[in-house]
Amino acid sequence: MGTPEYQLKASLIALLDGIKRSDGPIVTQEMERLDTYLLTNRSELHPQLAHFIERRSYAKALAYLEAESAV
Repeated sequence: MGTPEYQLKASLIALLDGIKRSDGPIVTQEMERLDTYLLTNRSELHPQLAHFIERRSYAKALAYLEAESAV
């Protein structure tokens, strides 16, 4: 399954791909997964990342995670 960051990143990638392909069920599934993740793990997330997910700025959230993994 991987680390929480890996799971979060995988969900964001799947969501953005679902949006690109207009795949409603995937979009719904991944948005629900991200909402649940935010509710249960907010205290462990960097405030900026939590803000991006909360505001549904998914591309920004993914960019944030990619920048963090490059460090």
